[in-house]
Amino acid sequence: MSHPFTTLGVPEDLIRGITELGIMTPTEIQRQAIPFLLKDGGDLIAQAQTGTGKTAAFGLPLLTKIDPQLNAIQGLVVAPTRELAKQIGKQIFRFTKYTEKMFVEVVSGGDPMDKQLAALRRPTHVVVATPGRLLELIKRKALSLDAVRHLVLDEADEMLSMGFKKELTEILALTSARKSTWLFSATFPEEIDLLIKDCMSPKAHSIQIDQAHVVNRDIKHLFAICPRSEKTDFIAEFLKRRKDERGLIFCRTKAGAINLCTQLASLGFLIDVLQGDLTQKERDKVMRGFKKGRFQYLVATDVAARGIDVDSLSFVIQHQLPEQLASYYTHRSGRTGRAGKKGVSLSLIEPKEKWKITQLENELRLSFSEYR
Repeated sequence: MSHPFTTLGVPEDLIRGITELGIMTPTEIQRQAIPFLLKDGGDLIAQAQTGTGKTAAFGLPLLTKIDPQLNAIQGLVVAPTRELAKQIGKQIFRFTKYTEKMFVEVVSGGDPMDKQLAALRRPTHVVVATPGRLLELIKRKALSLDAVRHLVLDEADEMLSMGFKKELTEILALTSARKSTWLFSATFPEEIDLLIKDCMSPKAHSIQIDQAHVVNRDIKHLFAICPRSEKTDFIAEFLKRRKDERGLIFCRTKAGAINLCTQLASLGFLIDVLQGDLTQKERDKVMRGFKKGRFQYLVATDVAARGIDVDSLSFVIQHQLPEQLASYYTHRSGRTGRAGKKGVSLSLIEPKEKWKITQLENELRLSFSEYR
């Protein structure tokens, strides 16, 4: 019986690699993107959220376009955060286990420059980068994008919202010899539309993944009606019930995340916070501590949580529902219920917000239960 990815056109050497990683059933974005990118390989505009399997959707076709005998950077993936860049680079490298030798390097802000300079002296075929560090290395003549034929912009909306418009424009200019641009974005604000008009073919292939395909079916979706003044006590009681389980708590603002973390820590919970004002060194320390189990819970804002890749999270709590309701809810809840395990996503809402639960049920085709 053939592997499901074989029918999409994925070569046997890559099939062997993804099989070892447990990737067996294509997601919707993979089913739609991979055959087009393998066969045509032209410009692609894909609307897809975090957690849809995007890395394999662009990573597998990208590797088929690389000539291992050519010692030059031929594929470039640009991502908004260091964590996401490392996550993408690690997975693409794992795909190459049974292929002819191909080298993948990650270059991102916050990592020692000298190590990246040394790594780039070796043969490199694919670079995964954050925008600022990539341009810094180009200015130092540590790498050249002259041979890049395929450019991937992952989470393009996040890069623009983080203020990388100028850097992206420069990167697009430096890769003018490319054959194709593959753009992935959860949302399409006006800035994204302008970017597409400036850098992509009017005949670009378009894919839109219905958000109903995105939400992990191993997640139980719960809500609790809770006045704002009682939310900390409610969360504390919930955590006591979950005992040894680990989880992530989302807040809308930096101040709210810091305040909640301080309150829960004062009640004796092993907890830390991830928010946008942390330096890269501080952020790394928090993530290292969380992954190693030095603390049980993590409070985070949406932007700060981009790229978090932690397995075995039993639950996610939404201290407040996000403003961009459906897309950010999908991103938040997708932090749990991974690797075939069950998870819980609990949303705390004030009495007047019940309509938001109905909206999520309709848009994402979910069924919420009231937590009691």
